Amino acid sequence: MEVQQFYYDNKIVKKFIYATMLWGIVGMSVGLLLAFMFMFPNITDGISWLSFGRLRPLHTNAVIFAFVGNAIFAGVYYSTQRLLKARMFSDFLSNFNFWGWQLIIVAAAITLPLGYTTSKEYAELEWPIDIAIALVWVAFGVNLIGTMIKRRQRHLYVAIWFYLATFVTVAVLHIFNSLELPVAALKSYSVYAGVQDALVQWWYGHNAVAFFLTTPFLGLMYYFVPKAANRPVYSYKLSIVHFWSLIFIYIWAGPHHLLYSALPDWAQNLGVAFSVMLIAPSWGGMINGLLTLRGAWDKVRTDPTLKFMVVAITGYGMATFEGPMLSLKNVNAIAHFSDWIIAHVHVGALAWNGFLTFGMIYWLVPKMFKTKLASNGLANFHFWIGTLGIILYALPMYVAGFTQALMWKDFNPDGTLVYGNFLETVNEIMPMYWMRAIGGSMYIIGALVMVYNVVVTIRSGQKVEDELAEAAALTRVSSKRTAGETFHTWLERKPIQLTILATVAILIGGIIQIVPTILVKSNIPTITSVKPYTPLELEGRDLYIREGCVGCHSQMVRPFRSEVERYGEYAKAGEFVYDHPFLWGSKRTGPDLLRVGGKYSDNWHFNHFYDPQSTSSGSIMPSYSWLINNEHDRSNVQTKMKAMVTLGVPYSDEDIANADALMDEQATKIEKNLYSDPDFASSYEASKKRAAENGSEFVEMRDREIVSMIAYLQRLGTDIKIKETDELISENK
Repeated sequence: MEVQQFYYDNKIVKKFIYATMLWGIVGMSVGLLLAFMFMFPNITDGISWLSFGRLRPLHTNAVIFAFVGNAIFAGVYYSTQRLLKARMFSDFLSNFNFWGWQLIIVAAAITLPLGYTTSKEYAELEWPIDIAIALVWVAFGVNLIGTMIKRRQRHLYVAIWFYLATFVTVAVLHIFNSLELPVAALKSYSVYAGVQDALVQWWYGHNAVAFFLTTPFLGLMYYFVPKAANRPVYSYKLSIVHFWSLIFIYIWAGPHHLLYSALPDWAQNLGVAFSVMLIAPSWGGMINGLLTLRGAWDKVRTDPTLKFMVVAITGYGMATFEGPMLSLKNVNAIAHFSDWIIAHVHVGALAWNGFLTFGMIYWLVPKMFKTKLASNGLANFHFWIGTLGIILYALPMYVAGFTQALMWKDFNPDGTLVYGNFLETVNEIMPMYWMRAIGGSMYIIGALVMVYNVVVTIRSGQKVEDELAEAAALTRVSSKRTAGETFHTWLERKPIQLTILATVAILIGGIIQIVPTILVKSNIPTITSVKPYTPLELEGRDLYIREGCVGCHSQMVRPFRSEVERYGEYAKAGEFVYDHPFLWGSKRTGPDLLRVGGKYSDNWHFNHFYDPQSTSSGSIMPSYSWLINNEHDRSNVQTKMKAMVTLGVPYSDEDIANADALMDEQATKIEKNLYSDPDFASSYEASKKRAAENGSEFVEMRDREIVSMIAYLQRLGTDIKIKETDELISENK
């Protein structure tokens, strides 16, 4: 038998580890800043690119794709080479993967604070960056599959199955959810509208959690936990059941993010059914991970690496129990739009992803640099302060979520809302936000301690070089099943067939849910009174998207008595047929805005953006003063309208030709309405006079961004006219 010598590529693993730690600190720091903004909303007053709405997607993208993404690549590149007994297929593709991914992260860090966003959660990046993501991801997949083809190990270990499923599914999700029509270098509109856009987005959004934050980490669990514990995986058969049932069922669960929304009931119910089923494979994986440590509990007590891994797997179990529970309609009715969801998400992110990453780094660095961890004491300190940080983060958010749900739904005996003012809820949970910020601070302190510990460890070790290894060459065998060989054993030595079957497994659910919603028009009944946005409203909607307003305000009134009483008539599917993209939102830090049109005067909106606390005492909304000062560039409106026509919005040629005149007419009306406030009129005229005296350019109010924003907000919900059901009784009757 020929024994071949080769070298593992450790340099690429080292690069991804460094990037993981760097972007982890950056992403967590942005998250901590956002947490403090709840107590100090004007902490970045007047700085548009540091506003909450723009930083929130930066935080989520940084921790998911920068921190967790780099951790995935580090773990995959290390474990794949050793599991397949081969160097990665291409050093060029490895480095293209690394540098391409870092450039994408930098592009996100620049564009998101500048307001270039699609507004679709976890998919906010604009179309040129989406293309770059696809290219880099394909390079990763080619490198992975190429390594499998040239492997020296006959059978593919379970971790490799999860890596394969991750590559295939994330590619499918990203491509279909990111189908968009460009209208400028960094501006596009989703090809889907309203209900269809919501379904595709949460098919992607939920499965971004499933196939970016879960399946690759399960692969890492199956490799690094046995390695760290020096124990075999508890059950090979359980790993088979875990893998196939998980990837098949997970893809169906997305609609549970849209319960009680305008999504058709059949799609909602499918999402609920498969979400409930998810608990079985998820807990099967958790049990397989924890029981791998049987007989190693003495080591767990002394080894900080295993402590992190135990809490990570436990956090996975908690999050994957809570997820199916939250998908039950009666629970979802309480939890959705509340801070309960924030707690749920962060148990998964901080415990499962964060702690498994920390454990992996603590195990990998000493191995790669041929030394011992500089300080077990600091690692233990990191573990305990990080664990306490998770608890102090999550528990207050659960309390805040329960408090919100109870207050939002509380009625007086006479049928009126006990807490008719939304801000009463906000004020009640402020102590919970303080505790969250303290918990988040503790967590990031632990991460900083880890960075210090790792840096000292690296300095005490040897220079990272390609690691010499040897293994017997893989001899070719018949592609047919041999005597006594099970189907799955055969499949484990056939990477192409395994990839094809995994692809089929994840496509079934997506096709059955999405295709009927897009192709069967009766699923989305139209409403004749719903008309396209005027040119000025369309421009205002783009500003609403730019500022990230959807991160705090929903536009989806659910058919509950409490919501109809508070906000107005519940949402209908036909209302959103011209919405590219949809803006239903997933969190109510502020009230729902679907029916806000006509509820307040133009002056109220103007003052609310300039100084939210002046119109809403106790508001934690920051000032958006730049909307009032900035001239609004509306020169691209005709291109935008033409793009909308391509997407099915019925603008006529006349509408497009007269867009500028229509905008001027509507903007002038809003400007005149603003003059009805004596304070506005006097200050506006004074500023106009000063500009004339100084010889500086003066921007008319009708040409400023605030006017477009007001136009959009005043349009919301006004297409639906609800007839009064109670007739006035005549005095003669």
